[in-house]
Amino acid sequence: MRFSELVCAVAILIVTSLTATSSAQTGASPQVSPEDFQKYSGMLTEMAPLIQKFHTDVQFPAPRANSRLLPLLPESTVLYVAVPNYGETAHQALSIFRQELRDNPKLRTWWGQGDLATEGPKMEDAVEKLYQLSQYLGEEIVVCAATADLKDPKFVLIAEAKKPGLKEVLPKILKDLSEKSVPSVRVLDAAELAAVKEPSGGDQPVVLIRPDYVILGENIATLRSFNERLDQNPQGFASTEFGQRLLQEYEGGATIVAGLDLRTILKKEGPKDAKGRAEFERTGFSDMKHLVWAHKIVRGQEVSQLELTFNGPRRGIASWLAAPAPMKSLEFVSPEAVFAASILLKDPAQVYDEIVGFATASNPNALASVTQMEQGLNLSLRSDLLAHLGGEITAELDTLPPKDPVWKVLLKAKDPAELLATFRAFFAASGIRPRESNEDGLTYYTLPIPSQGKKLEVSFAVTDGYLIFASSPDTLAEGVRLHRNGESLGRSRLLATALPPSDTTDVSALLYEDPRVMSALSLSKVAPQLAESLMTSNDEHPPVAVAVYGDERALREASRSTGVDFAGSMVVAAVAIPNLLRARMAANESSAVSNLRTANTAEITYAASYPQKGYARDLASLGPGPNGSKEISSQHASLIDATLGDASCTAGNWCIKSGYRFTITTACKLQKCREYVVTATPVNASTGTRSFCSTSDAIPRFRLGAPLKAPLTAAQCLNWEPLN
Repeated sequence: MRFSELVCAVAILIVTSLTATSSAQTGASPQVSPEDFQKYSGMLTEMAPLIQKFHTDVQFPAPRANSRLLPLLPESTVLYVAVPNYGETAHQALSIFRQELRDNPKLRTWWGQGDLATEGPKMEDAVEKLYQLSQYLGEEIVVCAATADLKDPKFVLIAEAKKPGLKEVLPKILKDLSEKSVPSVRVLDAAELAAVKEPSGGDQPVVLIRPDYVILGENIATLRSFNERLDQNPQGFASTEFGQRLLQEYEGGATIVAGLDLRTILKKEGPKDAKGRAEFERTGFSDMKHLVWAHKIVRGQEVSQLELTFNGPRRGIASWLAAPAPMKSLEFVSPEAVFAASILLKDPAQVYDEIVGFATASNPNALASVTQMEQGLNLSLRSDLLAHLGGEITAELDTLPPKDPVWKVLLKAKDPAELLATFRAFFAASGIRPRESNEDGLTYYTLPIPSQGKKLEVSFAVTDGYLIFASSPDTLAEGVRLHRNGESLGRSRLLATALPPSDTTDVSALLYEDPRVMSALSLSKVAPQLAESLMTSNDEHPPVAVAVYGDERALREASRSTGVDFAGSMVVAAVAIPNLLRARMAANESSAVSNLRTANTAEITYAASYPQKGYARDLASLGPGPNGSKEISSQHASLIDATLGDASCTAGNWCIKSGYRFTITTACKLQKCREYVVTATPVNASTGTRSFCSTSDAIPRFRLGAPLKAPLTAAQCLNWEPLN
């Protein structure tokens, strides 16, 4: 596993553990405010040096050149996941974290606040327990599933036994981790497994402790079958085609290896009817054989590799990705781009023919509107446009909201002159007159785009074998300048160092992005201050590049990570803070429904206690007396708490609790109220997505949307959807 992935996973686990705890609460839950996000912004900033210490001081498991466990698996294995024993690594990281807590007052203060004051030590203890368990296991842990029944695959986890004593230790570890008096996982030795009866109440995970192996199975039957196989000293899976393909990934050293035997799965679970099989066959993906992913060391670099192989040459949709070739369109892309994507397709006209075949196979008139458009313009989409294009397409984005978009799209042109003739014919037929300008011998065409408010336009030109569209003439001219002076992303060291190691720079597709800017985009709506701190940081933020290669019988993907820095912390925030927001919203909504039910119960009790008044006119009447008064009366019945039923929560006023505003309106006649409506709506869009209500029928109802500005009437509430 790349270090950045492990660090992000650990940090996300910490923060999402906090949010899960908050979501599970049924009582009051604090409202999410800008101050909350500022607090987490500071926390993540303080974590930056901690992450750097992880990077320099934590030792990761060495890559493995082979697997002693793979041969032990059943020949029918269709899923394989092998990971190293990360126990020692996690323990080192925990030790560094604890030292940082002692040395860093800000981090120590954050770790001791709110839910983390209780959840933090639990997480630390869980890491300690897992480390203790890891000391009894070998260097590799494997999870597999066989094909006995794909609808109910029986998963097995296996590891080598490193030392004796786990049989006595494991039950206690499981009990501590589960916080239950009885572990939910049974722990047996070989003799106990042979004698034990299968439970009648359904499957229960079982661990078998052998002198040589530790195996976790879904149930007694699965574990017995696997154990009997081990006693026979099998080596069959290593001789299967799938097993041999997995073993190839260990060559040169691998830390994680995973795979799916798609050919076997498709035979058992593919389309059953003739029409479905024919449609699937036409796509070419019915020929899929193996999907294998590995994290490896290639030429001294950590690389993530994915490969999808086929039973024969790629065909149909699976063949649309062309063979690797130079991506010359990247020579028009700015090195300041925050996102760029390039792809090489086989002949666009041929791709169009296949699309037509797919679309009309079941509906001969599927493309009737396209034919009608071609007749109206007196142009052929295939012959006049696609036939003049090559398969190379690149899209570039230089800015993100709230800034005005700056972008380019580049298409390879086979015949630039014919392509321009097609556009001129289209403009003439459509009555469009683009504005033309000339610069450095190149003609630029600019079209206004109808829009409300801000003026929009698109510029395009054909140069050096490419049709280029851009968000403005200046952006287009800048792309041409970058191409001519060699200062583009395609020629930059930035891209070269981000690409995975390979014998060639040719690719079939490429995805490139600035992770800092993309993370800031995710954060901008929920934590603008954190997004701002990310964008103004001076720390290095290496780009991310993913390369895809289209081989004759396979599709391959590769990428690498160049390290961890402050931007890595912000990537964590991009995931963790939205999760925090959603969890807090869920907690607020759950609390709102609970308070709504409480108000209903209080109203019914009030009407029974004071029949001459009927229902209470407001929340204050249901709440306790002012200034801590214990006196109970029709003015203050003490049926709800002071937060929801404050003395100020009179008719027309809202009471705020757990991110929601509450109020009661009533329909009264002759001083007796015979109908009421409780309305609950979020304080703002950051505290909830649903409003709730209930009338005297005591049925909670809800509606998605923006917070309400006024209470509901009974008729309005009854039109809302009942809450299940």
